[in-house]
Amino acid sequence: MASKLVRIVAGLCLAAMATTAAAQQTTTDNRVGANVDWSVFQGDSPKECWGVSAPKESVNTRDGRVVAVRRSAIQLFVFYRPDSSAKGQVTFTGGYPFAPGSTVNMAIGESEFELFTEGEWAWPATAADDAKIITAMKRGASAVLTARSARGTQTKDAFSLLGFTAAIEDAEKRCAQ
Repeated sequence: MASKLVRIVAGLCLAAMATTAAAQQTTTDNRVGANVDWSVFQGDSPKECWGVSAPKESVNTRDGRVVAVRRSAIQLFVFYRPDSSAKGQVTFTGGYPFAPGSTVNMAIGESEFELFTEGEWAWPATAADDAKIITAMKRGASAVLTARSARGTQTKDAFSLLGFTAAIEDAEKRCAQ
């Protein structure tokens, strides 16, 4: 149990650094490819590559009623960074701070996964979980992420997986050592 907790804490730190850098660098200047609903970006300092998509649909509810809320960019990423252990790291930003101690549920077909949260970011606990999610994403048609904001809003974001496999294979190839 202690080793899993250490892995989760280490993963949180690594993911926070990786996602912050990538989110700041995701501009049309560093977009290097597009595959249906997924785009590929590449950064150079540090070298990193990622596939990313925005949701096709977002529903926000509070007390069982649909509500209008302001959210910043909502994105689902898969990162590759050759200088670290980020080799296919799944990351999600919901566009708001998640409720402290909450998790995000990720449903792909019949499979469900749990992502841990910190601030506006969420990701799986282990590299093995990343691999399972990526495999499911390659086989699936959509990914639905359900989360709770720090203000108590329930969010449900549906991402198309059309072009996912081609996009992440491109990102991985670009960052291969």
